[in-house]
Amino acid sequence: MATRWGICGAGKISNDFTVAMKTLPPGNHKIVAVAARILQHAEEFARKHDIPKAYGSYAELAQDPDIDIIYLGILHTQHLRAGLLFLNAKRNVLCEKPFAMNSGEVKQLINAARENNVFLMEGIWSRCFPVHVEVCRLLSENTVGEVKMVKAYFGSPQLHIPRSVERELGGGALLDIGVYCLQFALMVYRGERPQSVHATGVLLETGVDESMVVVLKFSRNRMAICGFSIAVAMPNDATICGTKGTIRVPSPMWCPTHLVVNGQESQYPLPEPSMPLHFTNSTGLRYEAEEARQCLLKGTVALRDISRVDLRISTRILK
Repeated sequence: MATRWGICGAGKISNDFTVAMKTLPPGNHKIVAVAARILQHAEEFARKHDIPKAYGSYAELAQDPDIDIIYLGILHTQHLRAGLLFLNAKRNVLCEKPFAMNSGEVKQLINAARENNVFLMEGIWSRCFPVHVEVCRLLSENTVGEVKMVKAYFGSPQLHIPRSVERELGGGALLDIGVYCLQFALMVYRGERPQSVHATGVLLETGVDESMVVVLKFSRNRMAICGFSIAVAMPNDATICGTKGTIRVPSPMWCPTHLVVNGQESQYPLPEPSMPLHFTNSTGLRYEAEEARQCLLKGTVALRDISRVDLRISTRILK
């Protein structure tokens, strides 16, 4: 039986998620409804993607009995309010990253999911990409020995984009792209809480962070360096340095299709989209959709690859 999806939000990321879903077997996934704050936007989205139902409010989507899980594809400033609406309506939720604005909001969402016994997942899609799955396998097999240093960089000129620079829209490098660097380091160190976190950065006049460098120190003198910026382009890659070798995830490290292990490169191509996309390699959103489906089929309320331990640590760092 197909997992029935409801889409909350009719913007760019919801468009790409919907296009990515079309690369999955139709017998496994079906989008049955979309909701936006303006009905016309939902109706236009529904016509474009051949979705049966369109709603002009999130409350209507929350009450639709034909939905198994809701994809929350709206601005993260709205994640808490909308997320609580769906969770308290006993709806499973896949929430686009960043999960929320701070650790307090994350705690509220997790508690609501626990109280209502429903599935809740943060859409750190990177973790579901085959490249990152392979990285975890290589680390578990001690392929490069003990990891001593992790480096992750993500920079993209976004100063012309309002949602990236305005505080009220949840702007700033940390919440938008820095989370990818931090989650990579936490993935490599298997969710271990860092012993120390040191960060320095530059603020815009709007009060949000333009550029930042974060240094994390873990037990046994293991380190991670994360650098990110919405002012300039950066290498956008990640490197894992171990006592027996090196693993490199080339650009784009947050949605990769290549992996280099001790100098040997492998490719993991994505399927071609049937419609134009707004973001790099967005058909890769298919992987998190399928991961969510597998969790629902197992009856779990926790995600295998993105643990709540990682989530709590990363949001405390973001705080």
